[in-house]
Order: sequence, then C-alpha cells, then structure tokens
Amino acid sequence: MPLTSSAIKAMRQSTVKREARRPFKTRMKSVLRELTDLAKAGKKEEAKKLLPMVNKIVDTAAKKRIVHWKNAAHKKSHAASLVAGLEAKK
Repeated sequence: MPLTSSAIKAMRQSTVKREARRPFKTRMKSVLRELTDLAKAGKKEEAKKLLPMVNKIVDTAAKKRIVHWKNAAHKKSHAASLVAGLEAKK
C-alpha cells in the first residue's frame, strides 16, 4: 500500500484510468478472437464483413494509446492476412 499522499493519489488515478481503458482493450481482443474463429471455420463472407470493424476498433485503441501504434498495425495486418488467406482458398 502507498504511504505518501501523492502515492495514494497516483494509485487512485491509475485505477480510474485502468477502468476507463478496459472496455476498449476487451472489445479489441473479443473482435480479434471472433475474426480468428471465423477464419478457422472457413466462413469467408462473415470474416470479410467483420474486417472493417476490426480495423476501426484496433485504430481506436491505438488512438487512445491502449496499444502501441505498431502493435495495432501488426494486429490489423494479421487480421487482413487471415481474410486474404480465406479468399485464396476459393
């Protein structure tokens, strides 16, 4: 436990910030998992429709500094390659 008043305030602030960021990170992870599951199931059309939403959510997380912008680029690239791989298997 923090002892000084400034450490107590910093802990309080970090808790509030963590709770504010949590929905964005959870949503990003959920939609990426959903896309991965669709790709594994071979559902091309559903995965293709989900890709713009994945990009939007990952970009929002990067904009809010929840993930690093290079990490966001990696996630978007991976998602696009999953969908492209499905298209190649026609």
